[in-house]
Amino acid sequence: MSDTSTAFAPASIGNLGVGFDMLGLALTGVGDRVTARRGRDGVRIADVFDPSGEPHPVLSRDPGRNTASIAARALWQAHGDGGGIELEIHKGVPLQSGMGSSAASAVAGAVAVNALLEDPLPTRDLLPFALEGERYASGGIHADNVAPSLLGGMVLCPPALLPNAIPLRTPEGVSAVLVHPELKVHTADARRSLAESVSRQQWIDQQGYLAGFLTACAYGDLDLMRATLKDIVIEPQRAASVPCFPAIRDAALDAGALGVSLSGSGPSVFALVATGLAGELALAMETACGAQGVECQSWVSPMTAPGARLEH
Repeated sequence: MSDTSTAFAPASIGNLGVGFDMLGLALTGVGDRVTARRGRDGVRIADVFDPSGEPHPVLSRDPGRNTASIAARALWQAHGDGGGIELEIHKGVPLQSGMGSSAASAVAGAVAVNALLEDPLPTRDLLPFALEGERYASGGIHADNVAPSLLGGMVLCPPALLPNAIPLRTPEGVSAVLVHPELKVHTADARRSLAESVSRQQWIDQQGYLAGFLTACAYGDLDLMRATLKDIVIEPQRAASVPCFPAIRDAALDAGALGVSLSGSGPSVFALVATGLAGELALAMETACGAQGVECQSWVSPMTAPGARLEH
């Protein structure tokens, strides 16, 4: 057993447009780090740092109000050997960004603490503990950010099947482009604002799009992917909270995107595209966002991005 460990967990795209609360994709290039050290009593947070390495101005050091410590505490209480844990959290994912910020912290916390156990659990068995952190942040149990952050790649994780999460095949030569406008959307508030029901026709159509999209990914059928990467239920309800979304979407489609939608509850916007066009697409999306008077940053990621890992 080690006395200290550090884990990295990547950001993620929740819903992937077509699969609300059921589908997610890991991203490369951005994520959270959590260092866990053996301590005396319970689980506590020593420090929380922002992406520049300064003390975080917003996130709490109260272990009952931080997703990393909530996940870590759930795991330690179930499998720890007494004593306590002290956490140091380094945020890399912007808050309220639609990039799975709370999920990345929860996953990194669980993975770091798991390494301190006498008998560490298999990675996939950490999902229920990470979900406890996500429950706090969003007010419900859904794994579309937690599962890809933990396992990597594209993951199917319907609430009805949890704690099972199913890694899926993805087509070769397709990348994800994500643009994060400098706006914030609070996930729990965004979920509460959604309609409680949809029409039968919307339900049938959205099911068809999800089935078609998963089939397109499995068979590498990009024409079918272009026809099915659609969200006719959730996106229309959330688009108004991201005023620059229509311009970014239109620019992405004009630049060759296979499909475009909000990442999670927004404000981030993602597109899937043939890898050779990804750089050009990112520039087009950034330019459209800037033209709306909103600063942004972007990432390009393969659909096979790795999940959480131990760094030491």
